[in-house]
Amino acid sequence: MIDATLANFETEVVEASRELPVVVDLWAPWCGPCRTLGPILEKLEGAYAGRFKLVKINTEDEQDLAAAFGVRSIPMVVLLKDGQPVDGFVGALPEAQIRQFLDRNLPPAAETPAEPEAAPAPQDPQSALQQMRQALQANPDDEAVRVDFVHLLLQQQRVDEARQALEPLLGKLAINLRAAALKEWIDAIDASAQALPDETLLQRIAGDRRDFDARFALARRRMAQRQWTAAMDELLEILMRDKNWNDQAARKAYVAVLDLMAPATPKTTDGQPPAVDPTVESYRRRLSMTVLS
Repeated sequence: MIDATLANFETEVVEASRELPVVVDLWAPWCGPCRTLGPILEKLEGAYAGRFKLVKINTEDEQDLAAAFGVRSIPMVVLLKDGQPVDGFVGALPEAQIRQFLDRNLPPAAETPAEPEAAPAPQDPQSALQQMRQALQANPDDEAVRVDFVHLLLQQQRVDEARQALEPLLGKLAINLRAAALKEWIDAIDASAQALPDETLLQRIAGDRRDFDARFALARRRMAQRQWTAAMDELLEILMRDKNWNDQAARKAYVAVLDLMAPATPKTTDGQPPAVDPTVESYRRRLSMTVLS
């Protein structure tokens, strides 16, 4: 069992979930049901013998993480695989129901790792879109395919189709972080079309470095243009001066960009996590330092 903080969340939760499922227990010291649920989860972590990793987040101490998970009631449990939330529940469920929750999300205990498959041949975007569309017609609830489908549509600048395809996930943005990132991208594209010209925004910023509205508009335009680091540079300028500006809009957009820069397929063909992009890692550290300052 690990206690997660903002500083180690990326390593202990997101990256760890690419190797085995991670169960996140969001709790608080004053919460009676939390004290009931916690020991059950710790017992089951041992009983399941390494089939999942248990991580606890004290929502009193880690309010930024609680906000990222959209916590409204505790205890709240979220299960992540391959860097993404896939299931969860709220409240202190009895052990039998928690076992059912785990069993439907964890690989069987006796499962033998599959032999690595040969790398697939490169696929053109239109063929990939068609395959994803067919997969969603067969299983509309496949969230992993849906977010990849929306991502590819946005890369192809098919914004209206992407907006429509994302609609079934709009009620799950609090736990599906990649869907939330895609929503931020769509919002940035929509806002960019209505924003002032770059020259005007830059003039406003030159006249007042705390013109956060102009900086945010410029950052969103850079997101719309897929100029990710330029967008984060503008967002950092806001965060360094006011972390909570506009209901943490700059932080939410920054986190979305980090997610959008990550590979859509979280594992390589040999089943191992891909190498961490040094640019992404650098900007993650900058965010951590800014939030903790």
